[in-house]
Amino acid sequence: MDGVPDLDVRVRHLPRAHAYFCLFSGLVSLALICLVWLPCALLLHALLPVKRARRIGRRGATLIFRGYLWFLSALGACRFDLAALDSLRDDGPLILAPNHPSLLDALMIISRLPDVVCVMKAGLMRNILLGAGARLAGYIPNDQPRAMLRAACANLHAGSQLLLFPEGTRTACPPIDPIPRTTSSIARRAQAPVQVLLIETDSAFLTKGWPLLRCPNMPIHYRVRLGRRFDPPTNSRESSRPLEDYFRAILAGTHWSPPFAEAH
Repeated sequence: MDGVPDLDVRVRHLPRAHAYFCLFSGLVSLALICLVWLPCALLLHALLPVKRARRIGRRGATLIFRGYLWFLSALGACRFDLAALDSLRDDGPLILAPNHPSLLDALMIISRLPDVVCVMKAGLMRNILLGAGARLAGYIPNDQPRAMLRAACANLHAGSQLLLFPEGTRTACPPIDPIPRTTSSIARRAQAPVQVLLIETDSAFLTKGWPLLRCPNMPIHYRVRLGRRFDPPTNSRESSRPLEDYFRAILAGTHWSPPFAEAH
């Protein structure tokens, strides 16, 4: 499971006109989906009890993002292999710790797991397209570390799974940026295991510094694999260094472009 295949598979790229059509269709459709969901999320957040609102918000996010990834696949823009995530649905409270190559990472994970609470940038909680849905789902802003830690532990104790990108932002220096102690601190306090997720792609699309309107070669292939599951730390002196070393060992020097199955 830990090895990465080195596959030499020739992929026929879409014509540039088709690729640009896919790029703009993908961006516009996501914006429209979010705008349609916005008033629904605001109304549900105002009227429903917190627990029920969060349950509906998270399942709504799963359905929306699964449909969106299906649309990207139908266009021919992307191919997704996310089936490994399905085995985590009944595994109870976990800290899901993926590497973070692109802006699509959170969408891919949430699309398969219906009870995930995501730690996200505080600015996105105020974003007109994403904020209402994120608040309905009870996602956690990262601007106040102590409040974030308390909310993360509370959700894990309640049985939810926590999506936390250990680097804190998209990877700037592949294969992985330095990992602060946030992940290990939450794991220790909540006594929750850390499940590593390995996100692999054959494109730099929407990586750190990629202009939003720059068109990549398509189709783009994405795969999420399950990595090692770390037991929660036993004391406050334990750091995130083992997690960082693990990512570096698995992701460094890999190259592949496999013909993945479409999301469904």
